[in-house]
Amino acid sequence: MAVPGYIAVEGPIGVGKTSLACLLAAELGARAVLEPIEENPFLRRFYEQPGVWSFQTQLSFLLSRYRQQSVLCQSQSAEAGIVADYLFAKDQIFAQLNLEGEELALYRQIYQLLDSRLPKPDLVVYLEARPEILIERLRRRDRDYERRISRDYIEALAVAYRKFFFDYRETSLLVADVSEVDFVENREDFLDLVREIRSMGKGVQHYIPLGSR
Repeated sequence: MAVPGYIAVEGPIGVGKTSLACLLAAELGARAVLEPIEENPFLRRFYEQPGVWSFQTQLSFLLSRYRQQSVLCQSQSAEAGIVADYLFAKDQIFAQLNLEGEELALYRQIYQLLDSRLPKPDLVVYLEARPEILIERLRRRDRDYERRISRDYIEALAVAYRKFFFDYRETSLLVADVSEVDFVENREDFLDLVREIRSMGKGVQHYIPLGSR
């Protein structure tokens, strides 16, 4: 198929979503839409005391993502293409991991109300990597608040992502294991992925990067 008008790049923390989204946008002549993660006023407190700040952090992310996606919906028809470094639906992954009981039930009501108003991507590129690779990449980028993220949390998040995308059928889905590749450093691997995106059809497709073969 032709290159989709709206691509979302997804995957757990540290997998390389933002770097790939920026590369794809430049290569495809599209606009990069990047999630304003560090604008969440509760994020640092969440990593210090997750049991206390989970709901506030999750709700803040949900609303900021919705605001950004709403603007995206209004401008999409005038764009040559859009590549976002997140999928709105992934908000559910973190909610199910960090919330429970009445807070999770309330979150789900709000999520369903907001999600029904937003456009769906033409294609989702889901990146996955082994937990040790994610931890290594987090250490490399060295954001101070991410130093508090435990290995257990990273492992649980990786499992939650795999479960979510195993059942994901809302859009076309390209799954790529990037444990052994770096699209920023290896232009050949990146261009191979672009070719895969250009030839992508409907449904789910698994992609093995050149560096992993």
